[in-house]
Amino acid sequence: MKDIKVLAIESSCDETAASVVLNGREVLSNIVNTQMELHKKFGGVVPEVASRLHMETINLVVKEALEKSNSSFDDIDAIAVTYGPGLVGALLVGLSTAKALAFALNKPLVGVNHIEGHICANYISNKELKPPFICLVVSGGHTHLVEVKDYNKYDILGRTRDDASGEAFDKIARALGLGYPGGPLIDKMAKLGDENKIDFPKALIDDDSYDFSFSGLKSAVLNYLNAKKMKKEEIVVEDVCASFQKAVVDVLSQKAIKACKDKNYDTLVLAGGVAANSKLRNQLLNISKKNNIKLSYPNINLCTDNAAMIGSCGYYNFINNKISDQGLNAVPNLKIGQE
Repeated sequence: MKDIKVLAIESSCDETAASVVLNGREVLSNIVNTQMELHKKFGGVVPEVASRLHMETINLVVKEALEKSNSSFDDIDAIAVTYGPGLVGALLVGLSTAKALAFALNKPLVGVNHIEGHICANYISNKELKPPFICLVVSGGHTHLVEVKDYNKYDILGRTRDDASGEAFDKIARALGLGYPGGPLIDKMAKLGDENKIDFPKALIDDDSYDFSFSGLKSAVLNYLNAKKMKKEEIVVEDVCASFQKAVVDVLSQKAIKACKDKNYDTLVLAGGVAANSKLRNQLLNISKKNNIKLSYPNINLCTDNAAMIGSCGYYNFINNKISDQGLNAVPNLKIGQE
């Protein structure tokens, strides 16, 4: 089979990224221009600012991705781009760029679902990984348990009914005055705290469904902090972080392992920004071993938003003839498996 080089573009939130990926698994370049420092002062991503910054940097990032991979536009077989979910203004910058390139170069345009891209990041980090498997997708905007039946076939087993796990991390970090983004900061502080000090609720842990809920836990932590402040009692931030993180990770771990056992899968895969969380990785490693389940997760730099994962997903879309036309539009609330 002929080698296939995909130029991929990702701009769904606050990272402007471009990558050249060979045959869906080999990353020839992966350029990520993050806006994180700029958004920190606002305590979160400001959509209008993100869109403007994407416009300023997208062409430079694409150029650098080609240069780093020693490729020219002539070497590219297809152009993959995230078209959802994400911030509509941010998505449109990457999408417009990809559509313009595809039109001018007469190359196939391949639309990619951002969440499916996160799942495909595992194909880059683990060259032996093949579907089917169960995937736990955990990020700032999504918490899903997905049955990956094939490279393009996904069944959602469960999802969050309210806040995503990463969103909960960000909100609690903000309440504790730690800053943004919350996930890495809470992970770091939790290592210094006692995770059994505060008994926060673990929502839906005994529920028979695979769904998640984190709004009750978030409220419980905020109520705890407010009660402490009203009584003028000391708040041990490290203990709050550790106890909160344990409540989140316990639920994620138990639901994921339950899905593997119920569906008779021996492979569990992690995806998304929260997949970088050290406690989640370690806890799932230990539980997976006890249950004879193989655990796979991406390298840290592929957990957060990047274009290499879009290139991998784009490759599998391309070889399965899932090609888009110039009418492709941004879909901010795109679901997994949705065309």
